[in-house]
Amino acid sequence: MKGISSYLESNKERFLDELIELLKIPSISADSAYKNDVLKTAEAIKQNLEKAGCDHVEICPTDGYPIVYGEKIIDSNLPTILVYGHYDVQPPDPLDLWTSPPFEPVIKPTELHPEGAIFARGACDDKGQMYMHVKALEFMTSTNQLPCNVKFMIEGEEEVGSKNLGVFVKNNREKLKNDVILISDTGMISKDVPSITTGLRGLSYVEVEVTGPNRDLHSGLYGGAVANPINVLTKMIASLHDENNHITIPGFYDKVEELSADERSQMAKAPFSIENYKKALDIDDVYGEKGYTTNERNSIRPTLDVNGIWGGYTGEGAKTVIASKAYAKISMRLVPHQDWEEITELFKNHFESIAPKGVKVLVKPHHGGQGYVTPIDSIGYQAAAKAYETTFGKTPIPQRSGGSIPIVALFEQELKSKTILMGFGLDSDAIHSPNEHFGVWNYYKGIETIPYFYTFFTELYK
Repeated sequence: MKGISSYLESNKERFLDELIELLKIPSISADSAYKNDVLKTAEAIKQNLEKAGCDHVEICPTDGYPIVYGEKIIDSNLPTILVYGHYDVQPPDPLDLWTSPPFEPVIKPTELHPEGAIFARGACDDKGQMYMHVKALEFMTSTNQLPCNVKFMIEGEEEVGSKNLGVFVKNNREKLKNDVILISDTGMISKDVPSITTGLRGLSYVEVEVTGPNRDLHSGLYGGAVANPINVLTKMIASLHDENNHITIPGFYDKVEELSADERSQMAKAPFSIENYKKALDIDDVYGEKGYTTNERNSIRPTLDVNGIWGGYTGEGAKTVIASKAYAKISMRLVPHQDWEEITELFKNHFESIAPKGVKVLVKPHHGGQGYVTPIDSIGYQAAAKAYETTFGKTPIPQRSGGSIPIVALFEQELKSKTILMGFGLDSDAIHSPNEHFGVWNYYKGIETIPYFYTFFTELYK
């Protein structure tokens, strides 16, 4: 890739300005109030792909938000890389914890990003990382160095479970036909220790509702005489883990793969400081399933977490009521071989079975997806490793991630393609949290590294 450094240097301010403009649009797919903003973002992605050199770009409608498809086909005899990303973002709440407005991007230094990081919702997940690919394409087309064909599929519903992507993929197998899929929606160990994500956890996401009396009751007149849905719900949730933080749902672990001692020892070679980890999170100690390390707990072991819980009166001052209803949102991160629909059914049956008389329980499945492991002996992985070696000067470490990208397993099933996960974010970038950010250095490093993947993949493919 001749001239990538000088091209970056000449255009870095423009690259940054373009990303900032994209981050200003509140493309929150979970909230229908932002529908026009989500659609506006899709149009912006279309225009940017056209400017970057795609010969054909279209906004493909779905039953939800559209998918932006683009392609640059230079020779049917050459391999084709399909780039996937998403333009929707998580809700920014709670707003009062942001140090700057979530859709008014600012660049400021941090301990890990002394050169500056972009603070905005979507900076790392996934607008910043997705846009690296657009700019990498621009470099390759403008310098006539694109070595193979490229297709883009950028969706607007990843943060709400990619509800319509599966239908689109099944109906467009020929359009999406490729030799490898490339995604940057993950992270790396650190700026000086590159890594490639080789495994993702699956996901089952549910909402539960516990109903007691037919209306809110005076806690003095009725307290102690009827079941309090909030009290009941908290007890039910507490019972989902035992004293070793092992999940108590019958059958939950039946298909969990136990890694060998050798595999676990290989994982343990990745640089990790438990003291730095605790310091970064401002906690006194770590917490989790007995018998596993922190890095194992958040990657190769399944989990169950309450993501939100509410009911009764939560406003200012006091209101002494026994609420009629209580609610919680619960996510279960799953490991390969655990089927998310099967786990959802196991949860539903168990949660309903442990409800005491006096309340009714409703379990509402939201969305989910399968886990995924990619082999490290594929030409895709080898090409990615060589790309990192070229720009970082170090061999990347294969690493399993605790996060979920449910569509990766879907891609392999429908398109028969392996996925390579080249992430450039850091664990400290606060994705899904207040003050999400993405290092300016990381953004530029991604743009610099991605073109080398194209080169090495094309060479190895031959």
